[in-house]
Amino acid sequence: MLRIVFACFLGVCLFSCRPQTFTPKPAGYYKIDTPAAHTYQLFDRPGFPYTFEYPVYCSPETDSTFLQLKADNPYWLNLSFPGFNAKIFLTYRRIANNDSFMKMVQDSYGYSFFHHEKADYIHDDEYTNRGGLGIMLYTIGGNAASSYQFTITDTTKNFMRGALYFDVTPNADSLKPANDFLIQDIRHMLATLRFR
Repeated sequence: MLRIVFACFLGVCLFSCRPQTFTPKPAGYYKIDTPAAHTYQLFDRPGFPYTFEYPVYCSPETDSTFLQLKADNPYWLNLSFPGFNAKIFLTYRRIANNDSFMKMVQDSYGYSFFHHEKADYIHDDEYTNRGGLGIMLYTIGGNAASSYQFTITDTTKNFMRGALYFDVTPNADSLKPANDFLIQDIRHMLATLRFR
């Protein structure tokens, strides 16, 4: 009996002490599967002061504040991209006068440049869409919380601001495929946006 116990003990020691080979895996990021093509549908909700085309793989949601309370403005909208864990937050305001318009422009500039501490760069691109609306698109590089922010306005009655955010820790390298894909959707939305 003692020989059997000793043989079992010796066998366990021999097999557990043999060297194991490990293969290190390189650091990497999760693969982000993007839709095969950019396909759009029209957002034309009754009563809303604007229309635009948005991707079929996104869902528009009425904006609400913390704890699902009523939003500050009934025309604020979130475009949710569940496949990317991202949202574009859209805020809309009526322009009362030139002073209110200038304050909206300054506030939007401040919100975009709020990310300057984490950003490698902030590039602003000003242009007009097919409908003659003025657009300012901010591209924010680096590990900032938002990579794209924009404003679109007719400068007399309507002003909209938007910002793309991911519900993850910002990392420019891992979010690059999603950012590269979604900027096309943002540009299409801005190109097709019209105020009523």
